[in-house]
Amino acid sequence: MSLNVVAKRYAEALFQIGEENKNLDKLVQQFTQLNEILKDNEQILTYMNHPKVSETEKLSFIDKAFSQFENVVKNTLKLLVKRQRFDLTSLIIQQFIAIVNDVEQVAEVTVQSVRELTKSETKKLQKKLAKRFDKKTINITNVVNPDIIGGLHIRIGNTIIDGTIKGKLRRIERTITSANKQ
Repeated sequence: MSLNVVAKRYAEALFQIGEENKNLDKLVQQFTQLNEILKDNEQILTYMNHPKVSETEKLSFIDKAFSQFENVVKNTLKLLVKRQRFDLTSLIIQQFIAIVNDVEQVAEVTVQSVRELTKSETKKLQKKLAKRFDKKTINITNVVNPDIIGGLHIRIGNTIIDGTIKGKLRRIERTITSANKQ
């Protein structure tokens, strides 16, 4: 069974628990925070996957290090330790957040631009994208990329909208190249 399938099953179970307990927002916030902690501290993953560290020590570490988190979060981590699947934590979190966002009609969007977008530009873009993709909320992450020369490069899920000057020049180049081959 692929890791994505396994991670999705855990994520779906977490979603059901969150819905039943009516604390999805809190779980999303805490799992996002946990994911950041794991990204910033790779040694945690190394420790949790190390074969010479006993399961008891790992479970104790979870209780101490993540004491501020909801029981659901801690119990999920403990279950992953017991099933020797702790390395799937980040993938499960991504899948969980994707499920919640899909149900709540929220889209995570990455926008590349030559300069930082103003608040006004961001709000206009959020409205247009929400309407185009039929979403209630659009969360924009703006990445400054001077290589695009101008315009915007938008990624929403698997959809890419390339309105950059660099992209237009590339398309013109392909058109000219294909015309010359004929």
